[in-house]
Amino acid sequence: MGAYEALAASYDRLTNDVDYEATVAFYREILKREGLSPRTAVDLACGTGSVTALLARDGLEVMGIDCSEEMLTQAAQKVQGMESPPRFACQRLEQLLLPRGVDLAVCALDSLDYITNPEDCARAVARVYRALNPGGIFIFDVNTPEKLRAMDGQVFLDEDEDVYCVWRGEFDEESNICSYGMDLFQRRGDVWVRSFEEHREYAYSQAQLMDYLRQAGFTDIQVYGDRTFLPPEKGEQRMYFKARKGRIRRKHNKNTENQEKNDA
Repeated sequence: MGAYEALAASYDRLTNDVDYEATVAFYREILKREGLSPRTAVDLACGTGSVTALLARDGLEVMGIDCSEEMLTQAAQKVQGMESPPRFACQRLEQLLLPRGVDLAVCALDSLDYITNPEDCARAVARVYRALNPGGIFIFDVNTPEKLRAMDGQVFLDEDEDVYCVWRGEFDEESNICSYGMDLFQRRGDVWVRSFEEHREYAYSQAQLMDYLRQAGFTDIQVYGDRTFLPPEKGEQRMYFKARKGRIRRKHNKNTENQEKNDA
């Protein structure tokens, strides 16, 4: 079974410890430091739409993008009743195509790591650049390679009264991929239904991702530790990236020079 097919219905219950509010608050602080007040945004790999909904509540016009129809179904249900609900579309990030440009793109919870082909990841970053308006900003986070390598051989358990999930991590040095084999038991009335999913994440280095951003055309690239404005430290579990798309510069000639003098 593909990633998130069965998990989607129980995802929010199994991740109720994720502090989405803190993540969006960190986005707000980055935007404040950048002097930006975006009006439009895209939440990439939005999953069940928790970040998408928070951005919409901040007054942004938001679109959520994900490649899982099951996760998008949960997201659509979550935003029902909102005054200005986000819109959602099913797309892969390496094929991202928005109806119009946006001022802000975010990608939370190591979603780029799920693109396990580095060439596809570079294409996804380039697509995000194309989707942004001039002066727009891209903020995303990934798991550090150190964290993913440490997952090798680890076993984890998540449960509540209706869901029981056991997952095992395995890191392959040759492929540079961490695989999570996930056994999921979900209560359906008096019956427990078992399913299995495999999730895979590529261990992208800081240098790789910075290279993809530069190749796409991004400038003003900054890398932070986990929701801090300090560089990632040894042992850091997660790192955040911020990059800007440059503004369109006017061609400077005598006419514009004279106009600027008159405006002064």
